[in-house]
Amino acid sequence: MTPDPFTKSSLFEQAVRAILRPLVRALIAQGVTAPAFYRIIKQTYVEVATDAAGSATTDSQVSVMTGVHRRDVKILRAADTDADASVARKSSTLATVVGRWITQPDLSTPTGAPSPLPRSAAIPPSFDHLVQSVSRDVRPRAVLDELERQSIVSVDADGLVHLNPAALVGPADLDQKLHFFSANLGDHMNAAVENLLADGSSPFLERAVFYNHLTKTSVTAIEQDVRTIGIKALQDINTRAAHLQNADKTDPDATMRFRFGVFLYSDDDGPADSISDQKSFPR
Repeated sequence: MTPDPFTKSSLFEQAVRAILRPLVRALIAQGVTAPAFYRIIKQTYVEVATDAAGSATTDSQVSVMTGVHRRDVKILRAADTDADASVARKSSTLATVVGRWITQPDLSTPTGAPSPLPRSAAIPPSFDHLVQSVSRDVRPRAVLDELERQSIVSVDADGLVHLNPAALVGPADLDQKLHFFSANLGDHMNAAVENLLADGSSPFLERAVFYNHLTKTSVTAIEQDVRTIGIKALQDINTRAAHLQNADKTDPDATMRFRFGVFLYSDDDGPADSISDQKSFPR
């Protein structure tokens, strides 16, 4: 019998356990039990195997590839996977509206900050025109209400719509938080997996700076720098990508997408035994 490739490497198993720990913490917080998680795991195994082998692959073949019982494979392959499509569309629309507001020169002040926009106007710019430039399938009023609900915009007494600093932090709505949780971590994981499986190369940028033996004050100072530098990098890439997307929009080869992100995490390691392993850059 062929050994299970998962158990061949204890290092890989340890890596998977380390990855799963924060995920399981989120699962418990969201009320997702272990049996429910097992169902998600089986569903994902079936989906990934089907994608890899092609939709014409039989249930029996998928069962052999994944170890999932053929009866379960049949049920899982017939499951509706479009349940969160509306959340993805909603999140995409809101993010694009905010992104264009931040990057379009005609929607900015001389200092480069997003200009307050009239709710509506006969001639652009206005908030309604901005939303309609993104999608005509959704009413500008609905977008405004949702952005207001999440405190991403505010409307003053003169009817001007202001983009709040929260727009650069992220959505407050739980559904959209979960959408970006999956999209951002999913793409980060895809980059890491491609680099892991690649033969002697790293096809995607996936690096981090990490230090230990620091005080909380020092880490707070680093975090402030990271926020400033990170937001500036996101804004610069956003502007660059918006310009290129506008130039590429009529090109039939414009089928690619990308996601660029930044993150910082800190924790208390406890008392240090020695001044060792202080840094690694890049990795």
